Amino acid sequence: MMPGSPALSYRAKALKPSLTLEIAARAKALQSEGRNICSLSAGEPDFDTPDFIVEAARTALHDGYTRYGPAAGDPELRAAIAAKLTSENGIATEPAEVLITNGGKQAIYNLFQVLLNPGDQVLIPAPYWLSYPEIAALAGADVITIPSAASDGFQLDLDRLDAAITSKSRLLVLNTPGNPTGRVMSKDELFALADLLRRHPQLLVMSDEIYEYLLAKGHEHHSLAGLAPDLKERCFTVNGFAKGWAMTGWRLGYLAGHADVIRAAAALQSQSTSNVCSFAQRGALAAIQGSRQCVQDMAASYNLRRDLLVSGLQDMDGITLVPPQGAFYAFPQLPDHITDSMEFCRRALDVEGLAVVPGAAFGNERCVRLSCAVSRETISDGLLRLTRAIQNW
Repeated sequence: MMPGSPALSYRAKALKPSLTLEIAARAKALQSEGRNICSLSAGEPDFDTPDFIVEAARTALHDGYTRYGPAAGDPELRAAIAAKLTSENGIATEPAEVLITNGGKQAIYNLFQVLLNPGDQVLIPAPYWLSYPEIAALAGADVITIPSAASDGFQLDLDRLDAAITSKSRLLVLNTPGNPTGRVMSKDELFALADLLRRHPQLLVMSDEIYEYLLAKGHEHHSLAGLAPDLKERCFTVNGFAKGWAMTGWRLGYLAGHADVIRAAAALQSQSTSNVCSFAQRGALAAIQGSRQCVQDMAASYNLRRDLLVSGLQDMDGITLVPPQGAFYAFPQLPDHITDSMEFCRRALDVEGLAVVPGAAFGNERCVRLSCAVSRETISDGLLRLTRAIQNW
């Protein structure tokens, strides 16, 4: 008799697979069968990494940046990021307060692992990026979601947040510009949030700012820790190079915050992945020290395509849309007679060949996420397929 499979840990049993990856895998399977698939599910830029960044990494390879490096990251890169946070975000930062990670996701994972204990509560405004709850659960924490609705512009309800805070509340998660909604928190909203946080001194904040450079015209990005310097020691900034510089495959992120926490997160990293790829970090150094023109050009392209996507969605009957102000997504609410986003997306893919991501993955059953990080032709095609999928529901 064949022995049974080894028993999995409770963490593995509780872990939910990514719905975005499930949709992508299904779309690829249908394509391999010869189906014409239109995908608006992309979560990454459709640009190549700028040449000067690639050249910096290539030069680093030839210059011998192929060995182990410090677990906390290349010292020059940590210093450059500290300087960037100080000058651009208004967060006075020292190199010792920066950790280089394998993408922004590892920055979040490391932070949650070194801050959270079983029974601690993590407060996550919904809709949210789908990995936040899973990473919190892996740290043994309890997730408390703070819902918001399209009818309210997906604005964080501070009264609802205040009511959810208990003695067990340890960490609040912010994401601005946001995935999936594309919403950008205003300066006034962040000032009001800072006032609330001052009433709850036990509550720390993680601010995910990975989309900070991808902003619609007329909108600005503000960092909470920059607007409220007295809260700096309680704020942790997560960011990276994936979205702004089209470097998703490079796996380069960073975590910034209190030096003691950064040391603990670096120690954790030293026992897990160790240092981020040495020569890739030299590419990141070139990116952060170089001209932002490439970032601005990509953002301008997203703005044009976002406008096309938004215009098409606003013309659809029954759709409720909060126009996105940043990132490269739209998060429309489906007509009232469609209440199961997962089933809608499965049918849209199987019947119309349209790949979009169900809002259920982001904590909202009524919406779907569409990306504008695709060609204008793909957006137009996708809008037509979405119209048919709604009409034929």
